[in-house]
Amino acid sequence: MASALSYNSMNLSATVFSRTHFPIPITRDFPVEFSPYIHCDYNLRSRAKTGQKRNLTEVRATVATRENNPVACNSSDQKKLRILVAGGGIGGLVFALAAKKKGFEVVVFEKDLSAVRGEGQYRGPIQIQSNALAALEAIDLDVAEEVMRAGCITGDRINGLVDGVSGTWYVKFDTFTPAAERGLPVTRVISRMLLQQILAGAVGDDIIFNGSNVVDFQDLGNKVNVVLENGECYEGDLLVGADGIWSKVRKNLFGLEEAVYSGYTCYTGITDFVPADISSVGYRVFLGHKQYFVSSDVGAGKMQWYAFHKEPAGGADAPNGKKERLLKIFDGWCDNVIDLLLATEEDAILRRDIYDRTPTLSWGKGNVTLLGDSVHAMQPNLGQGGCMAIEDGYQLALELEKAMTKSSELGTPPDIAASLRSYETSRKLRVAIIHGMARMAAIMASTYKAYLGVGLGPLSFLTKFRIPHPGRVGGRVFIDKAMPLMLSWVLGGNSSKLEGRPPSCRLSDKADDQLRSWFEDDDALERAIDGEWYLIPCGHENGASQLIHLKRDEKTPCIIGNTSNGDSSVISVPLPQVSENHASITYKDGGFYLSDLRSKYGTWLADNEEKRVPDTSKFCSSFPPLGCY
Repeated sequence: MASALSYNSMNLSATVFSRTHFPIPITRDFPVEFSPYIHCDYNLRSRAKTGQKRNLTEVRATVATRENNPVACNSSDQKKLRILVAGGGIGGLVFALAAKKKGFEVVVFEKDLSAVRGEGQYRGPIQIQSNALAALEAIDLDVAEEVMRAGCITGDRINGLVDGVSGTWYVKFDTFTPAAERGLPVTRVISRMLLQQILAGAVGDDIIFNGSNVVDFQDLGNKVNVVLENGECYEGDLLVGADGIWSKVRKNLFGLEEAVYSGYTCYTGITDFVPADISSVGYRVFLGHKQYFVSSDVGAGKMQWYAFHKEPAGGADAPNGKKERLLKIFDGWCDNVIDLLLATEEDAILRRDIYDRTPTLSWGKGNVTLLGDSVHAMQPNLGQGGCMAIEDGYQLALELEKAMTKSSELGTPPDIAASLRSYETSRKLRVAIIHGMARMAAIMASTYKAYLGVGLGPLSFLTKFRIPHPGRVGGRVFIDKAMPLMLSWVLGGNSSKLEGRPPSCRLSDKADDQLRSWFEDDDALERAIDGEWYLIPCGHENGASQLIHLKRDEKTPCIIGNTSNGDSSVISVPLPQVSENHASITYKDGGFYLSDLRSKYGTWLADNEEKRVPDTSKFCSSFPPLGCY
């Protein structure tokens, strides 16, 4: 099935200057006395080397009026904070929006808004979980509503971990209850480019300087000057580095610190594919040894997947060889994985190595601080990287507002540096814990061993005995107990600190009435699958061509035998071990039931690992179920 990548790109001009006439670019064409804040004189270099056309908008010296430029904290005689933001990714735009809503003067410098620092077109949708959506609601309810309308809800369904080979559930996650209990929005996924477009539209063209790359800055105590790659210089009261994992602001603050390679390379793709269980399952993590696979519904009839494989960094694939390599890596895994790989076109598969940064106690100095991936880039295993950046943006704007309020009350200049340190202190512990959880999730997902013998080389023959690995058993007990507490804290632990947001659920955020039974009963979850069911008679050389289609007919049972004798209710399976009247299949209450009719060799069910299910009266518990006769 052909796949198509769908993104919402932005067509902003290569250079957009502020209509509020701040900050004013400093070049030799402007007199020094133009502003009391201008003290630099940088040569203006051409952008021809980047291939970008520079279109200058006329800039005139004007005095901002109170009507057009509301002052922070509603103080008529208080100087408005001028905030410079390096980076127009999700974190930078969310903070810019929060600061703008509080009346601050903001400008965002972004190297390439259309690509989110070169990664947007490759990384596809992003998961925005309940904690981040709630923070967005506190910042701007209209923007949050637009994001939630555009997103695909996954938190109203079953999510969790499954065995990569058998496809059976290991642990299910309830992301709905923590949100509903706290009156929070339910988790969604949305295209990164669409999310960025919504945020950029709310922030405004006049605030975003596209095609502008911050390469240096000077913190002079009472102001901060930033230098762009083209030589232009801008000034403000503080600088926020939101320029990603390879942050230049971070480098200039603390020197060169290498990012940490996770040990895994990641293939990703989006494909036109609708699984049979789309109405009951949002996303799944398929566990394996030194590899794991993630699939998620992203709406509009598309599925996104990530394939992680443990190997050294810097690897490369042969031309048009990604899909072939993935099929070899995941050979023998369940159909849920293989079907997605087969449905994805080669040119829709992309690859990148996964890096993060070790949490640090130092997030900033003076009037400069960091936000999002620039200070706490984390692995994608919890889906919290972007969410933490959104929380950062909310908290930073709040601390700056507090500083301005205190300044107004005391009649003293705002202590910007103190407000930045307060923001950093309030965020460090929560971010560090979630960062650690993301690393632990990667370890757990890739060291999973279903049976004794997996990964033991000469002892791998032990796997044929299907002895459950002690780590699998112990891990499940631990996760069953710890996961609800972890999800509650991650998804709702920050909600009590959000100001200006009423704790209420959206009426549209409703889960299926069967959600609770799906968590407790695997059979109930499989009965909810909207797909065609088949039995495959094992022992036949062409078993795949002898599929037995199971019909949802409660009135007419199906009889399996070695001859049909013209009876339409009898399915003929011409195998020597099949009796004349071997077994019957009935359909009731959404489930298929298999009963042996005292056949000579017996009847049983088996999954795709050929593991037998002795109770043949049980609802067929695999998809597709495999019947052995």
